[in-house]
Amino acid sequence: MLTTESSSLYHDLEKMSTKDILVSINQEDQTVPNAVKKSVPQIEALVEQIVPRMQKGGRLFYIGAGTSGRLGVVDASECPPTFGVPFDLVVGIIAGGDKAIRKAVENAEDDWNQAWIDLATYEPNENDTLIGIAASGRTPYVIGGLDEAKKAGLLTGCVVCNDGSPVAKAAEFPVEVVVGPEFLTGSTRMKSGTAQKLVLNMISTAVMIRLGKVKGNKMVDMQLTNEKLVDRALRMIIDELHISPDEAESLLKEHGSVRGAIEAVKK
Repeated sequence: MLTTESSSLYHDLEKMSTKDILVSINQEDQTVPNAVKKSVPQIEALVEQIVPRMQKGGRLFYIGAGTSGRLGVVDASECPPTFGVPFDLVVGIIAGGDKAIRKAVENAEDDWNQAWIDLATYEPNENDTLIGIAASGRTPYVIGGLDEAKKAGLLTGCVVCNDGSPVAKAAEFPVEVVVGPEFLTGSTRMKSGTAQKLVLNMISTAVMIRLGKVKGNKMVDMQLTNEKLVDRALRMIIDELHISPDEAESLLKEHGSVRGAIEAVKK
């Protein structure tokens, strides 16, 4: 049996008090970072392959179904505002299309051919990377996409939560984070989903840092789309240049980004 489908270590959940339910879920969640830690060498190997391809103009694609697909969409969607990159540099594709983000699409994950059809609209090339996300590691949509991507010369990776899965075998650089049985048997939106989110955070952040989208420890290319982000940008400029708030505001208005403001003064 797949680890992700193994019976919960807890029994008679419906008889638990609210506190016991919450404490037990929290206890299980605490095991996730250690599971991710064991996979750091695999994550490193994948990132090291992604970076040079993106330096040549390549893109990063995520594919998945259900929770896994939604996590890919979330991570991809957060790259433009965080790192100031084009919206189509990191792309999340979910089985069943964007409508599946909010509502499950029946049988969408069982189509072996649809992932490559979905990817084909982006005209993928050998500089691109495809990462398949599947807690079970057996999603046909993901396996089919990885198989076709390899044939087309793309770099392939995956994030799964079972050892030796078909998805991992279909990927050149698999990341396998085995978190064990879920608190609610088979509910992979829980520990498995948390693990996948952590890994995607690590991959995209590490890649963007390596691509020069961060200066020091700051998001100098972030998009200034609301007052909170403008305030954060001003604090970055003040901290970096040791100037007054008024001077920082003037620089930001003139140059339009934290990076532009800092580089204008330090050039």
